[in-house]
Amino acid sequence: MDVGIAGSAREAAVLAADLVAAAVVASASPVLGVATGSSPIGIYDELAGRVERGELSLARASAFMLDEYVGLPAGHPQAYRAVIDAIFTRQVDIDPSRVHGPDGGATDVEGACAAYESAIRDAGGVDVQILGVGTDGHIAFNEPSSSLASRTRIKTLTRQTRLDNARFFGGDLDAVPTHCLTQGVGTILEAREIVVVATGAAKAEAARQMVEGPVSARWPATALQLHPRVTVLLDPEAAARLELADYYREVWANKPDWQRP
Repeated sequence: MDVGIAGSAREAAVLAADLVAAAVVASASPVLGVATGSSPIGIYDELAGRVERGELSLARASAFMLDEYVGLPAGHPQAYRAVIDAIFTRQVDIDPSRVHGPDGGATDVEGACAAYESAIRDAGGVDVQILGVGTDGHIAFNEPSSSLASRTRIKTLTRQTRLDNARFFGGDLDAVPTHCLTQGVGTILEAREIVVVATGAAKAEAARQMVEGPVSARWPATALQLHPRVTVLLDPEAAARLELADYYREVWANKPDWQRP
Protein backbone atom coordinates (compact mmCIF):
# COMPACT_ATOMS: atom_id res chain seq x y z
CA MET A 1 0.00 0.00 0.00
CA ASP A 2 1.42 3.36 -1.07
CA VAL A 3 0.44 6.26 1.18
CA GLY A 4 0.75 9.82 -0.09
CA ILE A 5 0.17 12.74 2.26
CA ALA A 6 -0.62 15.74 0.08
CA GLY A 7 -0.45 19.35 1.13
CA SER A 8 -4.17 19.86 0.52
CA ALA A 9 -7.34 18.14 -0.64
CA ARG A 10 -6.79 19.73 -4.05
CA GLU A 11 -3.30 18.27 -4.33
CA ALA A 12 -4.60 14.82 -3.34
CA ALA A 13 -7.19 15.01 -6.13
CA VAL A 14 -4.54 15.96 -8.69
CA LEU A 15 -2.30 13.07 -7.64
CA ALA A 16 -5.25 10.69 -7.87
CA ALA A 17 -6.15 12.01 -11.32
CA ASP A 18 -2.55 11.40 -12.41
CA LEU A 19 -2.93 7.73 -11.51
CA VAL A 20 -6.29 7.39 -13.22
CA ALA A 21 -5.04 9.13 -16.35
CA ALA A 22 -2.00 6.82 -16.49
CA ALA A 23 -4.27 3.78 -16.38
CA VAL A 24 -6.46 5.23 -19.14
CA VAL A 25 -3.49 5.89 -21.41
CA ALA A 26 -2.06 2.42 -20.78
CA SER A 27 -5.14 0.54 -22.03
CA ALA A 28 -6.80 0.35 -25.43
CA SER A 29 -10.19 0.04 -23.75
CA PRO A 30 -9.82 1.21 -20.14
CA VAL A 31 -12.39 0.26 -17.52
CA LEU A 32 -12.83 2.69 -14.64
CA GLY A 33 -14.50 2.09 -11.30
CA VAL A 34 -16.29 5.27 -10.25
CA ALA A 35 -17.45 6.26 -6.77
CA THR A 36 -19.87 8.86 -5.45
CA GLY A 37 -19.60 10.87 -2.24
CA SER A 38 -17.56 13.99 -1.60
CA SER A 39 -14.05 12.53 -1.85
CA PRO A 40 -13.93 11.74 -5.60
CA ILE A 41 -15.40 15.03 -6.83
CA GLY A 42 -12.02 16.75 -7.02
CA ILE A 43 -10.69 13.84 -9.08
CA TYR A 44 -13.53 14.13 -11.59
CA ASP A 45 -13.07 17.89 -11.81
CA GLU A 46 -9.36 17.40 -12.55
CA LEU A 47 -10.04 14.74 -15.18
CA ALA A 48 -12.66 17.00 -16.77
CA GLY A 49 -10.18 19.83 -16.99
CA ARG A 50 -7.68 17.59 -18.75
CA VAL A 51 -10.32 16.41 -21.20
CA GLU A 52 -11.35 20.00 -21.92
CA ARG A 53 -7.74 21.00 -22.56
CA GLY A 54 -7.20 18.06 -24.88
CA GLU A 55 -4.68 16.40 -22.56
CA LEU A 56 -6.78 13.27 -21.97
CA SER A 57 -9.66 11.43 -23.57
CA LEU A 58 -12.06 8.94 -22.00
CA ALA A 59 -13.77 8.22 -25.32
CA ARG A 60 -12.42 4.65 -25.30
CA ALA A 61 -13.32 4.05 -21.65
CA SER A 62 -16.20 2.38 -19.89
CA ALA A 63 -17.07 2.75 -16.22
CA PHE A 64 -18.81 0.82 -13.46
CA MET A 65 -20.41 2.44 -10.44
CA LEU A 66 -19.85 1.01 -6.97
CA ASP A 67 -23.39 1.16 -5.67
CA GLU A 68 -26.96 2.41 -5.93
CA TYR A 69 -29.71 3.20 -3.47
CA VAL A 70 -32.73 0.89 -3.34
CA GLY A 71 -36.17 2.45 -3.39
CA LEU A 72 -35.57 5.90 -4.90
CA PRO A 73 -37.87 6.69 -7.83
CA ALA A 74 -36.38 6.82 -11.31
CA GLY A 75 -34.80 10.19 -11.97
CA HIS A 76 -34.39 11.09 -8.30
CA PRO A 77 -31.54 13.63 -8.11
CA GLN A 78 -29.79 11.68 -5.33
CA ALA A 79 -29.95 8.33 -7.11
CA TYR A 80 -26.32 7.49 -7.71
CA ARG A 81 -26.92 7.14 -11.43
CA ALA A 82 -28.01 10.80 -11.51
CA VAL A 83 -25.11 11.84 -9.27
CA ILE A 84 -22.49 10.11 -11.43
CA ASP A 85 -24.05 11.63 -14.54
CA ALA A 86 -23.71 15.09 -12.98
CA ILE A 87 -20.24 14.87 -11.43
CA PHE A 88 -18.53 12.61 -13.94
CA THR A 89 -20.26 11.49 -17.13
CA ARG A 90 -21.39 14.93 -18.36
CA GLN A 91 -18.04 16.50 -17.55
CA VAL A 92 -15.91 14.24 -19.74
CA ASP A 93 -16.08 12.65 -23.20
CA ILE A 94 -17.07 9.15 -22.11
CA ASP A 95 -20.03 7.54 -23.91
CA PRO A 96 -22.92 7.62 -21.37
CA SER A 97 -24.11 4.22 -22.59
CA ARG A 98 -20.83 2.76 -21.32
CA VAL A 99 -21.33 3.96 -17.74
CA HIS A 100 -22.97 1.13 -15.83
CA GLY A 101 -24.52 0.84 -12.38
CA PRO A 102 -26.43 -1.68 -10.25
CA ASP A 103 -30.20 -1.68 -10.76
CA GLY A 104 -31.60 -0.30 -7.52
CA GLY A 105 -35.15 -0.71 -8.83
CA ALA A 106 -34.86 -4.39 -9.71
CA THR A 107 -37.60 -6.74 -8.56
CA ASP A 108 -35.18 -9.68 -8.73
CA VAL A 109 -32.43 -8.27 -6.53
CA GLU A 110 -30.24 -11.37 -6.48
CA GLY A 111 -30.49 -11.70 -10.25
CA ALA A 112 -29.60 -8.03 -10.75
CA CYS A 113 -26.55 -8.37 -8.51
CA ALA A 114 -25.36 -11.50 -10.33
CA ALA A 115 -25.86 -9.77 -13.68
CA TYR A 116 -23.79 -6.80 -12.52
CA GLU A 117 -20.92 -9.06 -11.49
CA SER A 118 -21.10 -10.70 -14.93
CA ALA A 119 -21.07 -7.33 -16.68
CA ILE A 120 -17.86 -6.33 -14.89
CA ARG A 121 -16.21 -9.63 -15.82
CA ASP A 122 -17.40 -9.39 -19.44
CA ALA A 123 -15.81 -5.92 -19.69
CA GLY A 124 -12.46 -7.44 -18.70
CA GLY A 125 -12.52 -6.26 -15.09
CA VAL A 126 -11.80 -2.83 -13.65
CA ASP A 127 -8.41 -1.34 -14.50
CA VAL A 128 -8.47 1.38 -11.85
CA GLN A 129 -11.02 1.77 -9.08
CA ILE A 130 -11.60 5.17 -7.47
CA LEU A 131 -12.63 4.91 -3.82
CA GLY A 132 -13.48 7.07 -0.87
CA VAL A 133 -13.80 5.78 2.68
CA GLY A 134 -16.60 6.38 5.16
CA THR A 135 -16.06 7.70 8.66
CA ASP A 136 -16.78 4.18 9.96
CA GLY A 137 -14.38 2.59 7.47
CA HIS A 138 -16.87 1.45 4.88
CA ILE A 139 -15.88 1.24 1.22
CA ALA A 140 -18.67 1.39 -1.34
CA PHE A 141 -21.58 0.49 0.96
CA ASN A 142 -19.79 -2.38 2.67
CA GLU A 143 -20.62 -1.41 6.21
CA PRO A 144 -18.76 -2.65 9.31
CA SER A 145 -19.19 -6.44 9.68
CA SER A 146 -19.30 -6.95 5.88
CA SER A 147 -17.60 -10.08 4.66
CA LEU A 148 -14.18 -9.29 3.21
CA ALA A 149 -14.95 -11.82 0.45
CA SER A 150 -18.39 -10.37 -0.34
CA ARG A 151 -19.79 -9.86 -3.83
CA THR A 152 -22.40 -7.43 -5.20
CA ARG A 153 -25.50 -7.69 -3.01
CA ILE A 154 -28.14 -5.75 -1.06
CA LYS A 155 -27.01 -4.14 2.18
CA THR A 156 -28.69 -2.30 5.04
CA LEU A 157 -27.06 1.07 5.69
CA THR A 158 -25.93 1.95 9.20
CA ARG A 159 -27.43 4.94 10.95
CA GLN A 160 -23.99 6.62 10.81
CA THR A 161 -23.83 6.29 7.02
CA ARG A 162 -27.36 7.62 6.68
CA LEU A 163 -26.47 10.55 8.96
CA ASP A 164 -23.37 11.25 6.86
CA ASN A 165 -25.46 11.20 3.68
CA ALA A 166 -28.41 13.20 5.02
CA ARG A 167 -26.70 16.39 3.83
CA PHE A 168 -27.47 15.29 0.27
CA PHE A 169 -31.16 14.97 1.20
CA GLY A 170 -31.64 18.41 2.71
CA GLY A 171 -30.59 17.18 6.15
CA ASP A 172 -33.61 14.85 6.34
CA LEU A 173 -32.42 11.51 7.72
CA ASP A 174 -35.79 9.89 7.00
CA ALA A 175 -35.35 10.66 3.29
CA VAL A 176 -32.12 8.66 3.07
CA PRO A 177 -32.83 5.10 1.88
CA THR A 178 -32.19 2.25 4.29
CA HIS A 179 -30.96 -0.19 1.65
CA CYS A 180 -28.59 -0.19 -1.30
CA LEU A 181 -27.02 -2.47 -3.85
CA THR A 182 -23.24 -2.43 -3.59
CA GLN A 183 -20.21 -4.12 -5.03
CA GLY A 184 -18.72 -6.38 -2.39
CA VAL A 185 -15.30 -6.08 -0.83
CA GLY A 186 -14.21 -9.11 -2.81
CA THR A 187 -15.48 -7.52 -6.02
CA ILE A 188 -13.58 -4.30 -5.33
CA LEU A 189 -10.36 -6.18 -4.59
CA GLU A 190 -10.42 -7.68 -8.09
CA ALA A 191 -9.68 -4.29 -9.65
CA ARG A 192 -6.14 -4.22 -11.01
CA GLU A 193 -5.39 -0.91 -9.29
CA ILE A 194 -7.18 1.02 -6.53
CA VAL A 195 -6.88 4.72 -5.74
CA VAL A 196 -8.34 5.92 -2.43
CA VAL A 197 -8.80 9.56 -1.49
CA ALA A 198 -9.73 10.68 2.04
CA THR A 199 -9.69 14.28 3.21
CA GLY A 200 -10.68 16.20 6.31
CA ALA A 201 -10.40 15.57 10.04
CA ALA A 202 -13.57 13.47 10.11
CA LYS A 203 -11.78 10.78 8.08
CA ALA A 204 -8.66 10.65 10.28
CA GLU A 205 -9.62 7.60 12.33
CA ALA A 206 -10.87 5.70 9.30
CA ALA A 207 -7.62 6.52 7.48
CA ARG A 208 -5.57 5.32 10.45
CA GLN A 209 -7.44 2.04 10.62
CA MET A 210 -7.34 1.56 6.83
CA VAL A 211 -3.57 2.03 6.62
CA GLU A 212 -2.23 0.88 10.00
CA GLY A 213 -4.97 -1.13 11.69
CA PRO A 214 -5.44 -4.90 11.66
CA VAL A 215 -7.41 -6.36 8.77
CA SER A 216 -10.91 -6.72 10.14
CA ALA A 217 -14.53 -6.64 9.04
CA ARG A 218 -15.00 -4.01 11.76
CA TRP A 219 -13.22 -1.61 9.38
CA PRO A 220 -13.89 -2.94 5.86
CA ALA A 221 -11.35 -0.56 4.28
CA THR A 222 -8.58 -2.51 6.01
CA ALA A 223 -9.09 -5.25 3.41
CA LEU A 224 -7.29 -2.94 0.96
CA GLN A 225 -4.06 -3.89 2.75
CA LEU A 226 -4.39 -7.26 1.00
CA HIS A 227 -4.34 -5.74 -2.50
CA PRO A 228 -1.00 -5.56 -4.33
CA ARG A 229 -1.55 -2.16 -5.91
CA VAL A 230 -3.36 0.40 -3.74
CA THR A 231 -2.54 4.09 -3.44
CA VAL A 232 -4.04 6.02 -0.52
CA LEU A 233 -3.97 9.80 -0.87
CA LEU A 234 -4.69 11.95 2.19
CA ASP A 235 -4.63 15.61 3.11
CA PRO A 236 -2.88 16.63 6.37
CA GLU A 237 -6.12 16.53 8.38
CA ALA A 238 -7.00 12.98 7.30
CA ALA A 239 -3.41 11.88 7.94
CA ALA A 240 -3.26 13.41 11.44
CA ARG A 241 -3.56 10.12 13.35
CA LEU A 242 -1.07 8.07 11.33
CA GLU A 243 1.80 6.85 13.51
CA LEU A 244 4.14 6.40 10.54
CA ALA A 245 3.29 9.64 8.72
CA ASP A 246 6.92 10.76 8.52
CA TYR A 247 7.93 7.47 6.96
CA TYR A 248 5.14 7.66 4.37
CA ARG A 249 6.32 11.14 3.41
CA GLU A 250 9.89 9.88 3.05
CA VAL A 251 8.84 6.93 0.89
CA TRP A 252 6.66 9.11 -1.34
CA ALA A 253 9.39 11.70 -1.82
CA ASN A 254 11.90 9.02 -2.81
CA LYS A 255 9.80 7.03 -5.26
CA PRO A 256 11.81 5.89 -8.29
CA ASP A 257 10.74 7.56 -11.52
CA TRP A 258 9.35 4.28 -12.89
CA GLN A 259 6.87 4.11 -10.01
CA ARG A 260 5.41 7.55 -10.75
CA PRO A 261 2.48 8.02 -13.15
